[in-house]
Amino acid sequence: MKREVVIIGAGVVGSSIARELSRYNVDVCVLEKASDVCEGTSKANSGIVHAGFDAEPGTLKARFNVAGSRKMEALSRELDFSYKRNGSLVLCFSKDGYPQLEELKKRGESNGVEGVTILTGDEVRKMEPAISDEVVAALYAPTGAIVCPFGLTIAMAENAAVNGTEFRFNEPVTGIKAGGDGFVVTTDKGTYECKAVINAAGVYADAIHNMVCADKIHITARKGEYCLYDKKVGGTVSSTIFQLPGTYGKGVLVTPTVHGNLLLGPTATDTPDKEEVNTTKVGLDTLQATAAKSIKTVPYRSVITSFAGLRAHEDGGDFIVGESSVKGFYDAAGIESPGLSAAPAIGEFLAGEVAGYLGAIEKSDFKATRKGIPNVALASKEERDRLIKENPLYANVICRCELVTEGEIVDAIKRPVGATTLDGVKRRTRAGMGRCQAGFCSPKTLEILARELGTDITKITKHGEGSEFLSEHKGL
Repeated sequence: MKREVVIIGAGVVGSSIARELSRYNVDVCVLEKASDVCEGTSKANSGIVHAGFDAEPGTLKARFNVAGSRKMEALSRELDFSYKRNGSLVLCFSKDGYPQLEELKKRGESNGVEGVTILTGDEVRKMEPAISDEVVAALYAPTGAIVCPFGLTIAMAENAAVNGTEFRFNEPVTGIKAGGDGFVVTTDKGTYECKAVINAAGVYADAIHNMVCADKIHITARKGEYCLYDKKVGGTVSSTIFQLPGTYGKGVLVTPTVHGNLLLGPTATDTPDKEEVNTTKVGLDTLQATAAKSIKTVPYRSVITSFAGLRAHEDGGDFIVGESSVKGFYDAAGIESPGLSAAPAIGEFLAGEVAGYLGAIEKSDFKATRKGIPNVALASKEERDRLIKENPLYANVICRCELVTEGEIVDAIKRPVGATTLDGVKRRTRAGMGRCQAGFCSPKTLEILARELGTDITKITKHGEGSEFLSEHKGL
């Protein structure tokens, strides 16, 4: 198959690049080894839009973090995903930490972060009564925010698809050869001839880069474990609470989510296994003990789930973004924190670079906006009545914990880049994300998926091949 551009990876960065490149008259295909967008790092992170005070001035992390953060609020309105500017605090527990706090403030100012200031311990506790009595000072950044990482990624992918981008799932890239006027990208399902390749493969971006480039890079998977708490304790804090950063980054945070839960995490453990997303007793115990330094009381009994994600830490410690040593091959590699915050800016930059390389012109009919799935749980009575009148499926509640209806689930399946798995429905609608963690709604959701996809229920999976729920009973 011939395509002008192949993007490898459909996480938040790959989807952002795809969305921005769909502004141009370019034939783009996104190849993803998993069964859906947002299946890797992008689905298991803190959901934080970092203000940009942590990154070393002059680095790509600093540049793209601040630029991406500034874009996020307008983007949330344009593409209709959840976003809230709630501010962030970096806690200091002794006078010995003052110099580090001052350094973070200077970094923030150098990076162009607006409004960063240092507060006393009493000022912090006036803002956030749950903060520990041991806190003596904190850096406050009012531009810090929270976002739904799945909502952001899915919104950009949908908008890219509406504007002509093709997404192909369950297609891991097995080889890339440069030659002639472009590249031949090989997957386990065929080959793609293209003029440009964009590498946004997350923890596997080094393997993709090294297929083509003589200057090798190396990425370590850094595992972070999280605890998610019930919405009844979601108001424990209103800001995102950090501690002074250490060797492995910003450390364990305590934050509300845009959906009203409380989130603790992540830990940081390097692993040679790029598929190691299990949680551990040691990790979760460490997580909660560390968080207990930040707030007076950790609501241990209100945990509804725990999970782990992997960040792509490149040996150089910075993002690798731009054209590589091979003409037409572009990297978005080593995108660890603050990668989610930086994604919109990385997407815009790389799309511009590739469009310039190809001599592409902008479309006159680009569709810049997207409307998300109706949210019955948050809708007014009038809005619910209208939805039900238009489609009675919006009256049939499937997920009781999150008040998700059959109408929302069907919409999630039928949309561009629609859900084909239980996790795909969950990330698009929150069916299964509540207190019972899909204990009640899964069977009905499986039935809806099978019906709408026109397939046997035994073919429906949690997150792709090998995660089937049911097998056909053959009898004795």
